Amino acid sequence: MEIIRAGSTASGKGPEDWFTGSVRIDPLFNRFDPARVQGAAVTFEPGARTAWHTHPLGQTLIVTSGAGRVQRWDGPIEAIGPGDVVWFAPGEKHWHGAAPETAMTHIAVQEVQDGRAVEWLEKVSDDQYGA
Repeated sequence: MEIIRAGSTASGKGPEDWFTGSVRIDPLFNRFDPARVQGAAVTFEPGARTAWHTHPLGQTLIVTSGAGRVQRWDGPIEAIGPGDVVWFAPGEKHWHGAAPETAMTHIAVQEVQDGRAVEWLEKVSDDQYGA
């Protein structure tokens, strides 16, 4: 058994290559071999969002506060809020982030395959975000 104490892992700023706007990442758990699952609480300030990306084994988002948006490639933008759970299938190109006027926090859970949990792609344009 291992207990990861609250506050024992430093928060980090979402890298500019992967995010637009102000994003804070709070690691919750990383995989313990042989497990593959990892998770983090991610807080997006109003208008902040990820770049387009995929996950080799999919991703689950659990919205804990605020108002957000999600979109899969060629799909409509969907509003999300506290208690919503979003599943992206393996390889599904998507983005997620806060609503324009409201911050949003979600827990992101994904698995690692061959040393990778995500493939980052191009940024979501302002036009795509505002569509």
